[in-house]
Order: sequence, then structure tokens, then C-alpha cells
Amino acid sequence: MHHFRYIGQNLYCESVDLTDVARLYGTPTYVYSTATISDNFARLTKALAGIDVQICYAMKANSSLSVLRHFSNLGAAFDLVSGGELRRVLAAGGNVERSVFAGVGKSEEEIALALEHRIRAFHVESDPEMARINHVAGKLGAKAPIAIRINPDVDAKTHAKVTTGKAANKFGIPLKQATAAYEAAANYPHLVMRGVQMHIGSQLTDTLPFVEAVRKITPLVNDLRERYPLEYLSIGGGMGIVYQDALASGQEDWWQVLPKGKRPITPESYGAALVPLLQPLGLKILVEPGRFLVGNAGVLLSRVEYLKRGQDRNFLILDAAMNDLMRPAMYDAFHEIVPLQRDTSRPSMVTDIVGPICESSDCFARDRRIQQVGEGEYVALMSAGAYGYSMSSRYNTRSLPAEVLVKGSAFELIHSRETFESMIAGERIPGFLT
Repeated sequence: MHHFRYIGQNLYCESVDLTDVARLYGTPTYVYSTATISDNFARLTKALAGIDVQICYAMKANSSLSVLRHFSNLGAAFDLVSGGELRRVLAAGGNVERSVFAGVGKSEEEIALALEHRIRAFHVESDPEMARINHVAGKLGAKAPIAIRINPDVDAKTHAKVTTGKAANKFGIPLKQATAAYEAAANYPHLVMRGVQMHIGSQLTDTLPFVEAVRKITPLVNDLRERYPLEYLSIGGGMGIVYQDALASGQEDWWQVLPKGKRPITPESYGAALVPLLQPLGLKILVEPGRFLVGNAGVLLSRVEYLKRGQDRNFLILDAAMNDLMRPAMYDAFHEIVPLQRDTSRPSMVTDIVGPICESSDCFARDRRIQQVGEGEYVALMSAGAYGYSMSSRYNTRSLPAEVLVKGSAFELIHSRETFESMIAGERIPGFLT
């Protein structure tokens, strides 16, 4: 469910005309819908009724302070993967004590920071990390809560760059070595075991891999809980969203108009498949969704710089680029691209939709059919709320884009567009070059 729709000829986010946003704040600009985030959170919570569940928002998807505050107000904890993300949770007024710290490369400084703020648990990815956490906790005179991340060797059948649950991936400890890992952890004096964790990948569009992973890990969990004081099982995140035809409708069941091969997981199908498997465990269940909660809650607004008509193809050149939205260049990802002002009287055209960066990979779409638009007009790249701004860069010395948050008819700038002065503020030319 989402809250982007055409009212008359203009594209709206909730009750805000996105053309007004583009004209006021310029482009490229990300716009997020609080109502869409709230609806996604509520549907997932309802779908998991029947188990003791805590949603830990995977904030790497979108770590804007305002987005984090909104999630905190909804009752979410956080799945974080760096000391910087932990500091963002604190700055947003979020609860670190209910949150978890994942990632394969935690530094001593990050571990100490998390212990200082009473992290719920570290999700441990390797034996050396376990030893490091014990060492840091010992220096601080603390007990470090941990859950070991188990790699169940399940093929999530998703993009190779976002699969995490196969034996060939860098994440977690193999299922066959899990018992030995917990036995090793029990011998460390400054560790205390809190749970078991797994995560098999991102942008999953079928419940079967989740079911397979839970079934594979359940015997281990039952065995471990007889030996250690486990409190929870984390089943990670990974629920996918629809990128193609993302503007089909704002209705809760809009996905039913899509062909079966393009239909996403819904919270209802996810809950129906997993709740019966998780209830008998009698443990608290942590889920760590990111993309599902924010992906369809955001768009990237961009202005057309040129329509370049070539001999063999057309090029619609935008002021947004791969540094603003990396997913198409990095993953060959699809984003629906639509005009902010729809005019059915205009003919359509087939064009490559590209940015101004000096890279052939700076391309949002190839041979895409779109309503004819020209210089100075605006378009929206849909479903850009996840891994959009959070993966942006300054490549080609391009400023980071602005961010705007919408609630009903109100909208506000939540992150100003970067200026050149702030971009170079941390740089200096050494004296030996003067």
C-alpha cells in the first residue's frame, strides 16, 4: 500500500502536489510519505499477531533522522550495522536498548559504544568477532549480550549482490558449526547469550525461502534453548516490494492487478506462512525489515535537462544521476519513472532515461516508454525510499540531494541540499603545496 497517486493531472504524495515540492526545494529531491510507512508498519504488525514480535527497522535502507523518529514513534526498535547508525538512533531519540547490532566487521570502538548505550544484543558473525566482543566487554567490566548469526545455506533466489544466506556468502556461521560456536561462546567470561539470528537476503518475492530457513534452524533453536538462556530468535528481514507498476494503485490490494510473476510478498502471506512455525518456539521473535517499510514510501524528484534525439535512440537527460540513486547502476534495478504532470493528450516516446555523470552506467532506464516530456519539466523515480539517499555519493563533485517529509497536507524540508562549501569543509591543502 502506498500514498502516491494522480489527482487530476498532477502526481501527489498524500495531499501534497509534488510539483509544488519540486518548485519550492529544487531537484533532485527525495520525498517520503509518513502515511505509507505507518501503513506498512501496521500491516506487518497485524500479520504477525499471535507471536511476541519486535520489529527492528533495518535502518541502512533509509537512515534520515526524521524517518528514524517516525519509526521510533511507531514503536520500532532498530537493526543497525555501524557506530554511525547507532549515533543516528540516539540523535533521533530512538531506543538503543531494544535494538540490535549486526555486521561482519565491528570495530573495538563500535563495540564499546554499543555496550556504553546498553545494546540489546550483538549479532555475532564469526569466531574472531566473538573473541573481540568478549575482550572489549572485559576491559569495560561489562557483560556483552550476543546472538550468533547462523547461515542456513538457503538460496533466496534473489539478486546475487543481495543474497546473504548461502554458504558462499560472507555472513554468519554455517549451520553445521552452530552448536560448536555456542559452546565456544559459553566459555567466554564476558559474553551472555540472548538469542539466535539469521538473515537470508533482500528483495525476496516468495515466502518459500523464509519457510525453508525457519524449518532448517528450528531444531537448532530447540536444542540451544535447553542449554542456554535464550530470549529470542531473529529471522532477519528481506521482504521484497514491487518496483515495476509501482503506481498501479494506492489500494491495499493493488498488487492483485499485476501478473502473478510480478506480485510481491504481502505482510499477510508472510505472516500466514511463518507464524505457525514460530509460535511453538515460545520465544520472542525479532524481524528486521527495511526495504518493505520504506521502499514504496519514497520517490526521487528530478528535472529534465534535455531531450536528445539520436539517430537510433532518444536520451532523456535528467538532473538526477547515479550518485543520487545508485540502484540502477549497481544492480540493474528497475524504477518506474513517471511525469509529475500527466497529459494524456501527449504522445508517448521510447527513450533511454539517463543522468549527467560521465559514465555509461549513469542510466536509470533503457528503451523506456514514457509520456513526452521536455526541458524544465519534472519526473518522479518511484519506489526510491530504500537504498536511495543512504547510498548516494558526491561523485563528479555533485552535491547530495535534499529530503522532504510529507504528512497529510503538510510537508517540510528535513535535509537541506548540500552546498559546495559544506562539501569541502573538511578538506585542506597542505602547506608544502603552497
